[in-house]
Amino acid sequence: MSLSLAARTPDPGTRLPNVGTTIFTVMSALAAEKNAVNLGQGFPDFHCDPALTEAVTAAMQAGHNQYPPMPGIAALRNAIASKIEALYGRSYDPNAEITVTAGATQAIITAILALVRPGDEVIVLEPCYDSYVPNIELAGGTVVRVPLVPGSFRPDFDRIAAALTRRTRAILINTPHNPSATVWTAEEMRQLEALLAPTDVFVISDEVYEHMVFDGAAHQSAARFPSLAARSILVSSFGKTYHVTGWKVGYVAAPAALMAEFRKVHQFNVFTVNTPMQHALASYMANPAPYLELPAFYQRKRDLFAQGLARTRFKLLRSEGTYFQCVDISAVSDLNEADFCQWLTREVGVAAIPLSAFYGNGFDQRVVRFCFAKKDQTLLSALERLARL
Repeated sequence: MSLSLAARTPDPGTRLPNVGTTIFTVMSALAAEKNAVNLGQGFPDFHCDPALTEAVTAAMQAGHNQYPPMPGIAALRNAIASKIEALYGRSYDPNAEITVTAGATQAIITAILALVRPGDEVIVLEPCYDSYVPNIELAGGTVVRVPLVPGSFRPDFDRIAAALTRRTRAILINTPHNPSATVWTAEEMRQLEALLAPTDVFVISDEVYEHMVFDGAAHQSAARFPSLAARSILVSSFGKTYHVTGWKVGYVAAPAALMAEFRKVHQFNVFTVNTPMQHALASYMANPAPYLELPAFYQRKRDLFAQGLARTRFKLLRSEGTYFQCVDISAVSDLNEADFCQWLTREVGVAAIPLSAFYGNGFDQRVVRFCFAKKDQTLLSALERLARL
């Protein structure tokens, strides 16, 4: 006599009990349902340079379709090192100090897993990109949240200093900053450099919007500051720079000792990155114009969007970099940020993201974020709808 065995899925528990569906997924789904103009999620709705996709095709046809070296093909690592030295004055060894990653998000979690041990404290500056905190928790670290100054979103060095303890292992910084669109100054980077100098704290410097800095300002990479560079893992993104977010290709630069630890993790979480796209990016980088011209490209879009928003009751916050524009909604609505974004999508037909989603405690300061990495017609369509406000 055979026994009937009931199918049963064991309870897996959870490593991330506080993680659910992201606000970006929620708002993008609602925008699609309501046929709203989606200025919520941060991705372009226009094509990249055809020369870049043609370079991918050429690489495939040339037979570059098998595994590349674990840290990335030499030509691309050389091109990255040359770019960093030309822009920021620091020389990285492409063989030992540059690694190509499967996007910036993979780079960040790999850096955290490489550096953070169970019980270590890691400082994050809120509001912050939504992967930082879960990454730290997956590594067994303790998240220490330090708010940027409300309203201005500048770093508060007194609060950062107060958060440093003997258990602090790393601090995550992000400039140009998502979601606030602020850009750290050279003086602020020097303040961080001086604050960390007597410590053994590492820096994970998220610089994915490095080529989107406006009004003649310069991006202050951690690579520019010797004492910071010596303790930093720099993260950047080809997806952001070349309008190909779906390619998920980025890179990190770090001193050899840090990179050796980074690669130990990298080789076992992705091993390596899409081969033909690496070859395409390497050849495309021979011409620096696409990234050197990016500030002017996005500043024009920022100004077009800001001019339209100025005719509404929104109060514009300064957009110094990235492709985001934050606005204060206090004169428009009494709703909280999250409810306002829902209302705006349903009733006005434009999707935005509440800044409260970037805080662990949901801090609400009546500010929402729009993305202007869109075709002019998309922005004009959104502005036409927002004009009723």
